Amino acid sequence: MRNKKIPLRKCIITGERLPKGELLRIAYSKDGALTIDPTGKAPGRGFYIVKSVEACEKAKKKNAIFHQLKMPEQESFYDELIAYVKSLEESTNG
Repeated sequence: MRNKKIPLRKCIITGERLPKGELLRIAYSKDGALTIDPTGKAPGRGFYIVKSVEACEKAKKKNAIFHQLKMPEQESFYDELIAYVKSLEESTNG
């Protein structure tokens, strides 16, 4: 059997290249809305971040996501992101 190629993606916060399954996709739609995309299939431009609370808090502190997209910050997006990643960590640990 052939080995299946695992796609790698780069985290916009840490710069690490990791398998796509280990990262969380954020979708940026044409109307300017950001959404957390756990399925990886939401329409729009996508970018990836590591599934860790530390990385999300670092992104919030530096406003990294909105700075990269060159758009104004959306209120509470970082808080939603941190809460989502915390729930992921709790479900895998518990």
